[in-house]
Amino acid sequence: MLTIGQLAAYAGVTTRAVRHYHAVGLLPEPARDHSGYRRYDAAAAVALIRVRTLADAGVPLSRVRSLLEADEQEFAAAVAEIDERLRDEIREREQHRARVAQLAAGDSLALPAEAVAYLAQLRRMGVPDRAVDMERDAWILVAAQLPEEMPALMALKLGQLDSPAVGGVYDELIGAAEWDADDRRVPDLADRLAHLIEESSHEWQEYESTAPPAISAELAALLDQVFLDAVPIAPRLLAELERRGWRGWTRLERIPRPSSDPDARR
Repeated sequence: MLTIGQLAAYAGVTTRAVRHYHAVGLLPEPARDHSGYRRYDAAAAVALIRVRTLADAGVPLSRVRSLLEADEQEFAAAVAEIDERLRDEIREREQHRARVAQLAAGDSLALPAEAVAYLAQLRRMGVPDRAVDMERDAWILVAAQLPEEMPALMALKLGQLDSPAVGGVYDELIGAAEWDADDRRVPDLADRLAHLIEESSHEWQEYESTAPPAISAELAALLDQVFLDAVPIAPRLLAELERRGWRGWTRLERIPRPSSDPDARR
């Protein structure tokens, strides 16, 4: 006869596990000796080993009893079902591992390769980290909503970087992204940006005619908020640009001027 400690050691489990199996009804309570201690026979050891084997194979304890009581056909069917569930869990965990691996991948987390290439180009241009991080967060929002549109959107953005006008805008913003919110240079910056935009308004209009229809007003507002939150001067800069006839940021548009024709106001 075995004590609970000897039984546990024989079966390769802990005494706590043995008591748990008693509590859930997987292992019958044995007879006790005159001192009140449990004493286990060979049948108890066999039963415990069978329970442990099923549990180690990943069988939920809630299914162990039915498997122990099943005939050969029922046992085979149940094992096949459990095996399929374990396969699904393995596939899910592999997906989790792939996502965890992305945590060390920097920009590639939640972004397609095209967007990563775009951010890399911004860094090569000398765009400060604050501005690149802002772009990254903005494109994460876009990629989550418009994954199918990302290749075309990023091709358009990469093409824009070759434009003197767009390059000029980034050149102006490279240092300004680090300015304090009350920096006195903001009005002059707005003048230069408005001039660049005016000189290349056809390029901005071409961009507006291709990409923005895929971007809802709600998403555009979120993207503008990323800019406002990330760049200290952004609220003042947008206000200054609006005074110069341009509104928005993600969906930059010219503010219609009031008509001087008296008939147009009727």
